[in-house]
Amino acid sequence: MTTHIPLAERLRPKVLSDVVGQQHLLGEGMALRLALESGQPHSCILWGPPGTGKTTIARLMANAFDAQFIAISAVLGGIKDIREAVDRAQQCQHRHTLVFVDEVHRFNKSQQDAFLPHVESGLFTFIGATTENPSFEVNSALLSRATVYVLQALGDEDLRQIMAVAQAQQAFPAIENVAIDRLVAHADGDARRLLNTLETLAVAATQEKRTDIKDDWLIKVLGERMRRYDKGGEQFYDTISALHKSVRGSDPDAALYWLVRMLDGGADPRYLARRLIRMASEDIGLADLRALRLALDAAEVYERLGTPEGELALAECVVYLAIAPKSNAVYKAFNEARAFVKTDSTRPVPMHLRNAPTQLMKDLNYGKGYRYAHDEEGGFAAGERYLPDGMAEPDFYRPVERGLEIKIAEKLRKLKAQNQAAVTSNRRGVD
Repeated sequence: MTTHIPLAERLRPKVLSDVVGQQHLLGEGMALRLALESGQPHSCILWGPPGTGKTTIARLMANAFDAQFIAISAVLGGIKDIREAVDRAQQCQHRHTLVFVDEVHRFNKSQQDAFLPHVESGLFTFIGATTENPSFEVNSALLSRATVYVLQALGDEDLRQIMAVAQAQQAFPAIENVAIDRLVAHADGDARRLLNTLETLAVAATQEKRTDIKDDWLIKVLGERMRRYDKGGEQFYDTISALHKSVRGSDPDAALYWLVRMLDGGADPRYLARRLIRMASEDIGLADLRALRLALDAAEVYERLGTPEGELALAECVVYLAIAPKSNAVYKAFNEARAFVKTDSTRPVPMHLRNAPTQLMKDLNYGKGYRYAHDEEGGFAAGERYLPDGMAEPDFYRPVERGLEIKIAEKLRKLKAQNQAAVTSNRRGVD
């Protein structure tokens, strides 16, 4: 029985010149190409989205260095596989060994640590491939001994070039241009996904005895298009960061785009609702008091209606937050106050601010001299002090000149002037 070799594997480049994309690494004079041409192997981490050539580059490095190639899948492997790789490397001392670990972020700390002594001794060269940020997923000790190369999702032209190679080498039905565009969009930067889809279409076309592939038939075969999206990984956090920054930057179109990208990719709308509430507090604050209420309402509407109806409320909220006046004054004030308290001593509460529920406390002067603001002119006890004794005015909250905080700033300036006038008057009275 002949084992079927997937199209993506059959078309895997055998020489460097056949690699499509990643020219920022493999182009003339670029870092990884120079490393390959040097003849000196070095440990590295290949970080990039799926289907961008990480395994291909690792195999090309083994060929370039005429090295024994040992591949380990961190999804299926463990310490036993690492030990076997070490044994094989020790048995092949006459030839350099390159150990390739796919999805290296799946290995835990002890498993990653198992490579360290052998990398340091030069027994083998370590190459890890990961779709996750190595800063978070690869041990710092191993990371410090490896060069990180960042691969990029393939562009549309790269994918079209790969399709042309596939069509030239395989007997595929003719594909109309609109269908090619849809295939490229469906692949979403992933060459393996493109070739696997192309192979599936070719089989389906053969079964139906089709001589061409048209867009309407393609849609029927593919079903609903799903974009590449990692709900819990690097791409997830990059996308929510883009959404938050688009809202902060007052760009409603960009904010809507990233919101829909996340919903389309399967992000939990409840999580998005929580992030919108955070944006309303952090980036709008008191500049527009309606923003927080609208975010809370949007979250409640989604809870009542669910998907897809409730998602419209999230979209309305995103647009409102994007166009609302921005202020992070309260956010900054809170962080400054928290940092101050964390490093400051535990200052006692001034006597006039203390609670006095018992006669003993009153006899000890708890609450003595406190001025009830409602009984003062304008509801403000001018000159009264509410901070601990000896503590300078910290000036945590500094309202911005946007939205409602313009009026808040005016009010604070007026109250400050009243305080200063009262203090000056008291000093004159004492004198």
